[in-house]
Amino acid sequence: MDYVIIVAGGKGLRMGSELPKQFLPIGGKPVLMRTIERFQEYSPALKIILVLPKDQQEFWRELCRKHDFNTPHQIADGGETRFQSSKNGLALIPDDAEGIVAIHDGVRPFVSNAVIERCFEAARDDYAAIPVMPITETLRYVDRGHGHNVMRDHFRSVQTPQCFDLALAKQAFNQPDRETFTDDASVIESLGCQVTMVEGNRENIKLTTPFDLKLADCLIYNA
Repeated sequence: MDYVIIVAGGKGLRMGSELPKQFLPIGGKPVLMRTIERFQEYSPALKIILVLPKDQQEFWRELCRKHDFNTPHQIADGGETRFQSSKNGLALIPDDAEGIVAIHDGVRPFVSNAVIERCFEAARDDYAAIPVMPITETLRYVDRGHGHNVMRDHFRSVQTPQCFDLALAKQAFNQPDRETFTDDASVIESLGCQVTMVEGNRENIKLTTPFDLKLADCLIYNA
């Protein structure tokens, strides 16, 4: 059995909106619903777990009623950190479950089916996989006001979903949180595991700023 944990704990501060960014509409439908639909389209058999702050859960249920959104999913409570939110999502999966778990940002509604499949299949072979994209702009390292350019070929931007063997993910998230855990893959790597990189898709942006919303509308209406 495979699972996806969709983490949505944003507050929309950089959006300049009182409405949390995962609830903002694109093409007339909340971002989070579009994200969930991507994974249902990939596989209707996939078990979906949504991680939301407690104070947002009733609003989410109201949105589901308003939009007649009936995709089956469980809800876990959001934590103070990404680590805790992912851990809370994993807690809803039985300890004896086998398969792959994907962890995905709730505000990445444009991940392609091909990328989801690449991540799941690579994780089946190698236990852990993440989608990445090449850097297209010049990168500059900055320290105390000074800096120098670095070779962009040595770097990749990281996307989600990040996919892991379930037993491995359970083990990794059973340890204490650390400041060095910048994403879910870094939690897995702390056990000494290698993470396989697969090709992401350019449209798989994380909606964070008002500009991102404008870009999202373009992607929706020109799909």
